[in-house]
Amino acid sequence: MDERKFWAERFEAERGRLRAVALRMLGSHAEAEDAVQEAWLRLERAGEGGIDNPAGWLTTVVGRICLDMLRARTRRREEPIEGDEGEVRPADPGVPADEQAALADSVGLALLVVLERLAPAERLAFVLHDMFGVPFEEIGRIVDRSPAAARQLASRARRRVQGLRQAPSAGYERRKGVVAAFLAASRDGDFSGLLAVLDPEVVFHADADAVRLGALAEIHGAQAVAADFKGKATAARLALIDGDLGLAVILGGALRIVVRMELEGGRIVEIESIADPARIAAFEVEYI
Repeated sequence: MDERKFWAERFEAERGRLRAVALRMLGSHAEAEDAVQEAWLRLERAGEGGIDNPAGWLTTVVGRICLDMLRARTRRREEPIEGDEGEVRPADPGVPADEQAALADSVGLALLVVLERLAPAERLAFVLHDMFGVPFEEIGRIVDRSPAAARQLASRARRRVQGLRQAPSAGYERRKGVVAAFLAASRDGDFSGLLAVLDPEVVFHADADAVRLGALAEIHGAQAVAADFKGKATAARLALIDGDLGLAVILGGALRIVVRMELEGGRIVEIESIADPARIAAFEVEYI
């Protein structure tokens, strides 16, 4: 069989599921079709070689495409489901009413409204895991997070979807205390205070833009990380980065660096410094 024909048939076999994923991610038939078509174009460009799991590969690609589309939508401050008066309206006005009704029947209009209020990464984690059973390891690769962080994204989204109150949990308050202690110790030049909140095997890494601003590309171990952060962070603020605790560095009145942190067992195990303007623009940052 012709190789292109073989992959076209494999893609067609997955099209319905991919469209369902995109539809629940985007809430728009037209955008879902665009996302699925883009996945096919990427499959063609990939040359189909070395793809051992076409279903998983295509799910990952569609997830990334949808995430980019949701982030672009957020940047444009669009409100595709809820209007200014709070009246529910279709996600895509260009889609016929009967198709919108079918979408509401299959997903639930109330759920669509809640999904629109989630951060893009939360929405992706919830939809892929809770609706389609995608493992957190795979979701983490899509959103550039660890599996544990992807699980937290889905958990937060699930609580909001279930309509539970978002009162800060004891676990959240403990994590916030750790990050706040790290920030205070860094500002004060408190080496011992930094060691107290860093895991002995903590790893720090920075993107290329952060390196150009003076950061080291990678640091291993609590002693080295504490030494590097001692006396710094004077321009940093506590923040939620896509719902996760971290730091936002304000320079010249603008957000220039985002510092993401992973915590385990009450200590910081990973720190990532991000200064790429495009990546920063894609984050939902809330100062706390």
